[in-house]
Amino acid sequence: MAVGVDSVPRGTVTTKLNFSRHPPEGQVAFNYVDTPPAGEPQNNVDRDTHEVTIDDIRGHEGEYTLDHDAFKVILDVPESKEVAFEDDESIRANYYPEVEKLLLDNIPGSNRVFLFDHTVRRAHEGAKRKAVQITHIDQTAYSAAKRVHRHMGADAETLLKGRYRIVNVWRPLNKTPVEAMPLGFASSATLDQNDVIPVEHRYPEGYIGQTAAIAYNPTQKWKYLSGMTGNERLLLECFDSESLKENSSVDGGRVAHTAFEHPLTRPDAEGRESIEVRALVFGP
Repeated sequence: MAVGVDSVPRGTVTTKLNFSRHPPEGQVAFNYVDTPPAGEPQNNVDRDTHEVTIDDIRGHEGEYTLDHDAFKVILDVPESKEVAFEDDESIRANYYPEVEKLLLDNIPGSNRVFLFDHTVRRAHEGAKRKAVQITHIDQTAYSAAKRVHRHMGADAETLLKGRYRIVNVWRPLNKTPVEAMPLGFASSATLDQNDVIPVEHRYPEGYIGQTAAIAYNPTQKWKYLSGMTGNERLLLECFDSESLKENSSVDGGRVAHTAFEHPLTRPDAEGRESIEVRALVFGP
C-alpha cells in the first residue's frame, strides 16, 4: 500500500509511556538478557505507566546537540552499501565503516571509534528482537568504563584518562517513512539523575553490564522525529565522561529513549523496523 502524504503521523501528541519504579532499598535491580536461570524472574523492575506529551522535532532538527540534549539528528545520509540488514557479517563489513565515518564526521574532536555490537529490530510475528516499549538508557558510567576495558585491551587505561562516550547510531530500515512505533527520546538536560535507575544487565555467558531504567518525572521533555527515513540517523548518547566533571558544559550526557504507540498511526500501517549500532567514541 502506498504511503500518502497525510498517512505519516506528525505533530505533538499525548500518549502513554512505560517507566519503572525504584526497587526497594537494599535491592539491586536486574534484567536477564535471555532466559533466566531456573527459579529466577526475567527482571525485578516494576513498570509504571504515565501519559506524556511528546513533541515532534521535524523541521527543528538542528536545534538539538549531544552536549545539551544527548541526541543529534543527521540528515541526508548517502545510501548504504548494506541493503538487506539480515546477515551480521555483511552488516559489519558494509555498514560498520559507514557508521564509523559518520561518527568521526559529526562528533567534533572525536579521533577514534570502536563499534562493539548492533541490534536489528523487526516487526513481523515471531521476530527475535522487536521495538522496546520501556523508557531506558543503554549504558551507565559503570558499564561504559567496563566496555572500554573489555574492548580496548592495552590502550584502555590511557583512553579512560581522556574523553570517552558511548553513542548509538539508530536508523529505520523501512522503505517508506516510519508510521508505527516511532522512537521517543528525552533531552538529557531535563533528566534528573535521581530518575535514573541502574539495572544489572545479565548475559548468558556470565558478563554483567549495566543499563538504566527511568522513573517518571513530569519535568522530563520528550521528543520524536516524525516520519524518519532510511537516509536519516539519530545519534543517541548513552554516556559521556565529560558530564562527570565538575562545572561541565555537558548536560548529563545520557538520553532516555523508548518506542511508543503514536495515537495517530493508522491500523494497517507497516511496523517499524530498525538497526542500532553501539559505539565507543574517544576524544578530544
